[in-house]
Amino acid sequence: MAWVVLFVSAAFETVWATALGASDGFTRPGPTLVFAVTVVLSLGAFGYVLKHIPISTAYAVWTGTGAALTVLWGMATGAEPVTLLRLLFIAGIVGCVVGLKLVPARPAAQRAPRAAGRGSARRTHSPDRETDPVR
Repeated sequence: MAWVVLFVSAAFETVWATALGASDGFTRPGPTLVFAVTVVLSLGAFGYVLKHIPISTAYAVWTGTGAALTVLWGMATGAEPVTLLRLLFIAGIVGCVVGLKLVPARPAAQRAPRAAGRGSARRTHSPDRETDPVR
């Protein structure tokens, strides 16, 4: 669930970044309001994510996804030119984001061992796990 929230938060980052640019220095009320609402939603969701995914991974995925979506939105609206190199570099960002999702947050040797005497329903806290029945 934390990964879904992370990507939703990154989508809100795209909205607030775009609204910030459209706000013309906070002089246009509509984009300014969209910015204010979506920055709170984005950072609030990101705060939730940090309870479940290590900051090093979460922040890299959040900024990379937000940056890629912002550039893609600029291309889709005609504000940015669509070029083969831009698409190639965006694919590189997406590839890195996928890679960070696929690799474990910590090497297996450094993970906390299971507490002795506990059943399979409970486990020690591991911040790189999305679900933790102890919480």
